[in-house]
Amino acid sequence: MSPAIYTLGQAGGLQIDVSDLGARWLSCRVPLADGGRREVVLGHASLADHLSEPGFFGAIVGRYANRIAGAAFPLDGRTHRLVANEGANQLHGGPDGFDRRRWRVVERGPLHLRLALHSPDGDQGYPGALDAEVTYRVDPARLALTLSFGARTSAPCPVSLTSHPYFNLDGGTAPVLGHRLRVAAARMLPVRPDMIPTGELWPVDGGPFDLREARRLGDGLGLGEQQRRGGGYDHCFVLDEAAARGERAAAELTSTDGRLAMRLFTDYPGLQVCSGNFVQNSCGRDGLPLPRHAGIALEPQFFPDAPNHPAWREQGCLLRPGRPLARWMRLEFDDRTRSPG
Repeated sequence: MSPAIYTLGQAGGLQIDVSDLGARWLSCRVPLADGGRREVVLGHASLADHLSEPGFFGAIVGRYANRIAGAAFPLDGRTHRLVANEGANQLHGGPDGFDRRRWRVVERGPLHLRLALHSPDGDQGYPGALDAEVTYRVDPARLALTLSFGARTSAPCPVSLTSHPYFNLDGGTAPVLGHRLRVAAARMLPVRPDMIPTGELWPVDGGPFDLREARRLGDGLGLGEQQRRGGGYDHCFVLDEAAARGERAAAELTSTDGRLAMRLFTDYPGLQVCSGNFVQNSCGRDGLPLPRHAGIALEPQFFPDAPNHPAWREQGCLLRPGRPLARWMRLEFDDRTRSPG
């Protein structure tokens, strides 16, 4: 049976497309005050392209989002060796991660879709059998979408599930360098040349990672050694306490023309910002190669490589039997040309 695509939302409101292949968020169409719509998520020409193109476009990634150094981690006196897929390291759960799997539809309605996936003991090197879930839910009253992540394990295991869409709020594929981004974070995680965090927490004060006030993405790209290592932004920000509790927006992104804004809320402690530094290796819905920086990914998550940092594991990434994962992210869109009320 071929992978399916499900449309959620109302005729006059926010509409999204989700597939059971990788539980992928394929499309997000935001209605505008003038009666038009903007497609704000980058995609490919077909579902098959999502398996052949690099970049994890729209996928739910796991078991562990982002990078794990040396594709290994210690736990309860034993070293667990994972399947590497980025040099010596593991990225987004390995070469056969959750983005490659066919998820099972558990429940669906006009505004929601709940998908589940079983990952057996030893999958990509991870210990314990894991049952993961993600629920997409479109708000019927406003331009908002919530993703809820859940997981249970039969043995201790680090887990970090997140969504990996690339956003372009201009509604096209031109570089997003004119987008303005604000991130509620006074600190960030610097990385080694292989993009693994050094273990330090750096203050962002005054540098290219100081996004506490909205700034153009293009203004910070290429500034400093950290930017050169990632080809732009590809770093995890340490969310301020209120943002990490979901009490204030973790990030706000505004389109180049200033018309469309998107606020992201979450209860994860970290936010990976990736400025589409390698999307030019993929093709868009028209089958043509995307330009570099055609989209930006904003990925709520536990810190990358946290399984190798005891203090970071205390944030909650280590699941044990009877201690499940329950995290969420919410996106709110705002057409700023709409009249209040």
